[in-house]
Amino acid sequence: RRLCRAGVCSRAALALALLAALTYLPPLLAAYRSHGLWLKRSSYAEQPSVRFRHEALLVGLTEGGGSVGWSTFPACNRLLGARLRLPLVSAREEDMNQDGVMDRLHFRLELPLQSTEQILGVQLILTFTYELHRMSTLVMQSLAFLQSFSPVPASRVILNGDLKLHQRQPLGHSGLDSRYNVSVINSSSPFAQDYDLENIVAAYEERNVTTVLSADSSPIWVVGRAPSDPFVIQATIRYPVELIVYQPGFWEMIKFAWIQYVCLLLIFLWICERIKTFLFQNQVLDAVPVSPASPILSN
Repeated sequence: RRLCRAGVCSRAALALALLAALTYLPPLLAAYRSHGLWLKRSSYAEQPSVRFRHEALLVGLTEGGGSVGWSTFPACNRLLGARLRLPLVSAREEDMNQDGVMDRLHFRLELPLQSTEQILGVQLILTFTYELHRMSTLVMQSLAFLQSFSPVPASRVILNGDLKLHQRQPLGHSGLDSRYNVSVINSSSPFAQDYDLENIVAAYEERNVTTVLSADSSPIWVVGRAPSDPFVIQATIRYPVELIVYQPGFWEMIKFAWIQYVCLLLIFLWICERIKTFLFQNQVLDAVPVSPASPILSN
């Protein structure tokens, strides 16, 4: 490779300056215009830490437009009055892979009914503690809303689904987010509107981060109930691995932008080197060849 020398204000120097600008600026503009320079959102997978809070609110819709109900909140049960039915409830959480994180909830409720009552629909709220720890720490209280109806009276309903995270905005990349670590149901309130399912779900949906029950299939209704038998609700709720969307931090954004820029820059550097070689080897630009210095030999 032959070395050349040219004046600061010569055409060769100006050409080199122009080539340098065309080498380093276009990759930056190309990365920016492709909407891939700055990483505005990113995601990662994590299995949340979910625990059932053993709080529930049930409304059973009966023939003739009536209803019966039960809850774990004494004030709500007092408001139900003669419509209150005291069920037998069992709940068991299971860690399938023994990693210390619960994987599913098995819930069963046996609701006693009068001989003339028949269930045509159920509305059930279960509350959970939901936590994420891998990036930012999210701690919140959430709910699963189960709702299903049958055209004919039934003896039981069987539900299966996943407790899925729903985000309207990305989480932070670090720190503690506990803005929703408040009770979904105001259990200390003596007012009926605070236990109304419509009000509870409407207030819950105002959150930017919630959980929803995503059913695998339609609930299974089993018909044929003896007058003395209870109505049974049987639910299996899984806690799956979630894809969490978050806002990247400053250094992650810089790292991502640098990778995008360098990938394009290498191409322009190669092109620029070929252009310079052509210009000087073919003497398109005036430059004085410089011979390499001879080594100094000592005797």
